[in-house]
Amino acid sequence: MVSRRAFLFGGAGVGAVAVAGGVGAVLVEEDVLPGKVAFDRAIGRCGSVPSPPPTPGVVQTQTFSSRRRGTDVTAVVVLPAGVTSLRGLPVAVALHGNGGSGASAAAGLRLDRYLTEAVRTGKVPPFALVAVDGGPSTYWHRRASGEDPLGMIVDELLPRLRRQGASTDRFGVIGWSMGGYGALLLAETVGAPRMAAAVASSPALFPSYDNARRTNHQAFDDAADFARNDVFAGLDRLRGVPTRVDCGTSDPFAPMVRRLRARLHPEGAMSGGCHDGAFWQPHLPDQLAFLGGHLHAR
Repeated sequence: MVSRRAFLFGGAGVGAVAVAGGVGAVLVEEDVLPGKVAFDRAIGRCGSVPSPPPTPGVVQTQTFSSRRRGTDVTAVVVLPAGVTSLRGLPVAVALHGNGGSGASAAAGLRLDRYLTEAVRTGKVPPFALVAVDGGPSTYWHRRASGEDPLGMIVDELLPRLRRQGASTDRFGVIGWSMGGYGALLLAETVGAPRMAAAVASSPALFPSYDNARRTNHQAFDDAADFARNDVFAGLDRLRGVPTRVDCGTSDPFAPMVRRLRARLHPEGAMSGGCHDGAFWQPHLPDQLAFLGGHLHAR
């Protein structure tokens, strides 16, 4: 790990000079100057990925042809240990981040182990997590190409799960980064009472189309696309939807998440951490308990 002194005084160019000046350190700390994330990572504020719970769950992979996405889609069904069927289970859809897939989210975050632990410790009755492919950079909304990942979830995935015995009259959603944004957008699109609960972990939110284009030019087709899918413009549609939003204070999206939390007043919190698994995995126990509690509430 780079020591705080080494970072402040060694080899960081103009940024090091500004930070070493004292006032610069305060400005970086308050997100006024760029470099806070790199600064916090260098001094160890991002933490490390924890060891997951020991007991694996049941992971079932299925692939189907999606008209809404115009391609084959893989869905990873994650069940707690000892449960081998979707029959009778409520469902929470899990939305991956930019460049990822359903499989990468399920495996990378060890969702089966965290879900098994939540059920084993009695935090929640059993439910299913279904991590599905939304496309590596669709940003979980209908695109000019016609690709429609949210339509795929509502019109194709959920009916498919229902035919397999799952209870989908009400469902939940959880997502990370791009998927956190998608979770909010899906919750606004579906609304209460069908949306039982929504969890957005470090949602990737942008203050403007120009900012989104500079950060990730694939996130939106144009300014009109950004405006149509602005979650801030649709927050009223979350009325009645239990919502949880968590984000690290060293996350590059922290300023926008603070703005969201100030308007929405969701469960969850801003707490120490960055935009990575070291932040996301430790929050899974509470997030899964939140989802499962609302999925089983009637």
